[in-house]
Amino acid sequence: MNKPRAAIDWTARGEIGSMAVLRCTVWLARRLGRNFSRMLLLPVCLGFAVCWPASRAASKCFLARALGRPAGMLDVLKHFFTFGTTVLDRVYLLNDEADRFEITIHGEQIVTEILAQGGGCLLFGAHHGSFEVLRLVGRSQPNLRVSLAMYEATGRKIGAALNAINPHLAPLIIGLGTPGAMIEIRDCLEQGGFVGMLADRTLASDTTVKVDFFGAPAAFPTGPARLAALLRPPVVLMVGLFRGGNRYEIHFERLAAPASARPDPEGATPLIAQYVSRLEHYCREAPYNWFNFFDFWA
Repeated sequence: MNKPRAAIDWTARGEIGSMAVLRCTVWLARRLGRNFSRMLLLPVCLGFAVCWPASRAASKCFLARALGRPAGMLDVLKHFFTFGTTVLDRVYLLNDEADRFEITIHGEQIVTEILAQGGGCLLFGAHHGSFEVLRLVGRSQPNLRVSLAMYEATGRKIGAALNAINPHLAPLIIGLGTPGAMIEIRDCLEQGGFVGMLADRTLASDTTVKVDFFGAPAAFPTGPARLAALLRPPVVLMVGLFRGGNRYEIHFERLAAPASARPDPEGATPLIAQYVSRLEHYCREAPYNWFNFFDFWA
């Protein structure tokens, strides 16, 4: 009995230590300022590139496909630095410090139309760019309420991180895989809320389908499309691209109608296929914004 208890104690201590480090990082980022904090990212990214060969290889593999040429070490460093910058910017974005950024929004009328109709919406995002930048749309859309749906283990970690950055944001997480998740998502949509899902990454328990992505089949989860087919809300792609400096671009696009989200004989759906096609488009536009640092085609 003592050994499991000790393991639990060390796990708890590790989580407490991680939160302490995160709170310290948030404190430093807000007091040192964004420009100085970004300079501190340079040695961190270099160390990451040197010490994590699998992530370095995954970066080179993806960038070679997206850039149409072999990727070198400078490309990898730029890739990691872009990721580090968007992580740093979460501190400011989630604390409503929008004045630090220059934001361009494309397709905002889609959000306006859905809000005017009084219904909710499923937002399909990806580990590409910044999903947190969506909060800035709320400045011009005061009735926009966004919750994030993610698997319970991930949700706990993200919720703890949000609590460290801004305690008021933690309740915005809907934990998938729990008995009440579907009801919670349905209720949120019926109340006119937007529910965001990162629809590009799978877990071991997910049902997946292979879809052509940069010329080779890659596994994408079918859960988001099944959810859309069941609840039938509007489905919108949302991409927040970091464009360097303090510039971001937010893109909204309507995706296939939920009624068409039914599996074809191969198990794919028009909704998944359209999502992957548009994701590839934006990955070509902003390749260094891709933040899946593993072999996506394995």
